Amino acid sequence: MAEDKTYPMTEEGKVKLEHELEDLKLNQRPEIINRIKIARSYGDLSENSEYESAKNEQSLLENRIKTVEHMIQYAEIIDSEQIDATEVSVGKIVTFKELPDEEPESYTIVGAAEADPMGGKISNDSPIAKSLIGHHVNDEVSIAIPVGTMQVKILKVENA
Repeated sequence: MAEDKTYPMTEEGKVKLEHELEDLKLNQRPEIINRIKIARSYGDLSENSEYESAKNEQSLLENRIKTVEHMIQYAEIIDSEQIDATEVSVGKIVTFKELPDEEPESYTIVGAAEADPMGGKISNDSPIAKSLIGHHVNDEVSIAIPVGTMQVKILKVENA
C-alpha cells in the first residue's frame, strides 16, 4: 500500500472504521483462534478441512485488519461545513437531474471506505462524484458513462 495515499472520509466514516477494527480484533480474531484450536484437536492437519477453512478465514481477517488500520492511519477527515455551502464535496448531499428532463436524484458523496451505493452513498472515486466535486448549484456537468456522456444539472447541495 502506498504510504502517501490518503483516504478522504467524513468523521462518521472514520468512527465506523474504528468500530469495525475493534470488532475485528476483539471479537472476530479470538473466535477464529478458538476455531483453529478446536480443529487442531481433531488430529491430522493434512486432511482437516475445518482447520484449513479456519486458517483461510484467519488470513482474510488479518488482511482486513491491516487494511482498516492503514485507512485509519491515513484518513483525511473532510469537514464539509468548511467548504462553500453550494459546492459539491465529500460529506455533502448533492441533488441533480439528468438533462433534459429526468427525475432528480440525490446522493451523499463519501470516501471510498464509506461507500454504499444502495444506501445512496457514492464514493468520491466514482465517475459521478469525480465529475461533480468542485461544481456548484446550477452548474451543468458532463459525466462520462460507459455508453458516452450524460449532462446533469446540480439542483441542490447540502451538508450530510
